[in-house]
This record gives sequence, structure tokens and C-alpha cells, in this order.
Amino acid sequence: MYAARLGAEPCVSRGPDQRYYAASTMKIAVLAALCRSGLDLDAPVLVENCFTSAVPGPAYRLPPDREVDAGTWRMLGRRVPLRWLAERMVQHSSDLATNICLAQVGVEAVAEVWRLAGARHSVTRRGIEDAGARAAGVTNLVTAADLVRLLCWLPSEQLELLAGNVHREDLAAGLPDGTWVAFKNGWVRGVRHSAGIVRPPDAAPYAVAICYAGPLASGEAFGDPAARMLARVSARLWERRHDLVTVRATGSPPRAAD
Repeated sequence: MYAARLGAEPCVSRGPDQRYYAASTMKIAVLAALCRSGLDLDAPVLVENCFTSAVPGPAYRLPPDREVDAGTWRMLGRRVPLRWLAERMVQHSSDLATNICLAQVGVEAVAEVWRLAGARHSVTRRGIEDAGARAAGVTNLVTAADLVRLLCWLPSEQLELLAGNVHREDLAAGLPDGTWVAFKNGWVRGVRHSAGIVRPPDAAPYAVAICYAGPLASGEAFGDPAARMLARVSARLWERRHDLVTVRATGSPPRAAD
């Protein structure tokens, strides 16, 4: 976990550099790479479910039950603006849209985003459900501190896209209704993360990333016990929003899971 007022030292830090499997938080870096790529975001691209693996071998596909966003899946075989796919990627957590966007920019461009944001340990090396790469040990990793660095580096227009995230079961659930928060969460069995920038109407904005790996994470978008735990942490931070001070929590963070 890592939380800080913008431009300030962390007020809460527990295992900030512990590496975790990224789950869908890697979509923040893909969004940033796409927006700085110079590609025409209004150009139509084909929505197809066939991707080149990060390692030598056959192409891979997303299984239909892996896609959380039915709206993107319904567009298979049609052409849509790249901008629309970017929005579905971060607002509806579409894995299909993510893999298409990643194929457009490449992992090298995403690595450059992490570098420019000042990330120290986070990497994006493959698309989602690239089983061949996963078997070869090629994976996507994040840390809580790096997620905060990335969010604080993003321009306002990308933060506004993240503010449209419809999956509000964790970090956003710990905030009062109507609170502005630009965030991205990620979940698979054994992992639940959420990272965002919160703008209270009565206090300075702050950034927070909460990364969890353990048995509470069911891997479900809804009804995940880990999501409720993250919401409680978010609520405690909100309660302290007026007097956030540097506090380093003790103890070791849960182990990463892939």
C-alpha cells in the first residue's frame, strides 16, 4: 500500500516496492502509451480476437468467458475507433480492448511510459491470457509506489477517462457518493488491486494504491471479499484526509500471486 498527497512524501507506506501480478492495473500504462503514441485515435480498427504471443509460438485468443465487458465482445468483426477501445479498456476493464490497444503500441512503448513516470519495479511484458508467455515466466508486475507514480504523471485528460471507471467495488466504494476519483482496479483469483487519485471537495487531493494478494480475492468483479477490504482501507484514508501525516505501517505485505 502507498498513499500520499500529490507532490508530497507518502503518508502511509507498507511494502511499497513489493511486486505483485498486475492484473488489470497494467491497463493504465497501456492507456498512457496509446495516448502518447501519435496514432490517430479516431481511426477505425478491426475488433478481432487473435494476438501475437510475447514468446515464439502460436497466436493466442481470449476465451469468451474471460471478457468482463460484453460491449466490446459484441463488436467482434467490426471496426471501431481506437479511442472507443481505449475507453472500454479503462472504464469497463475490457481485456479484448486491452490486447488490441497493446498490439497497436507494443510493449516497448508501455515500458517507456513506466520509465518516464519514474517507476522502479513495474513491467508490462505481455497481453492478457497469453498462456505461452505466462508459461515461459513472462508476466506483468506492479508495485503500489509505482502505480502512484504513474497516476501522478498522467495528464488530466487521461485521468478524466479513469474517472469514468464503472467498477466501483473497492477504492471508490470507500468514498462518499459523488467524490471525484480517477482510478483503475484489477482482479484475478488471489489478487485484488486498486489505485487512484482522489479529489475531496474540502481537502487536498491524494493518491493511493492498495495491492492485495491472498485468499480473500475471489477473482470476481462483483462480490469479492478482497474488494470490501480495500473499500474499508479507502474509507479510513478518507476519514484522515484533513490530517494525512507520514506513517509507515509495519509488517510484511502478502506475497505476490500470478
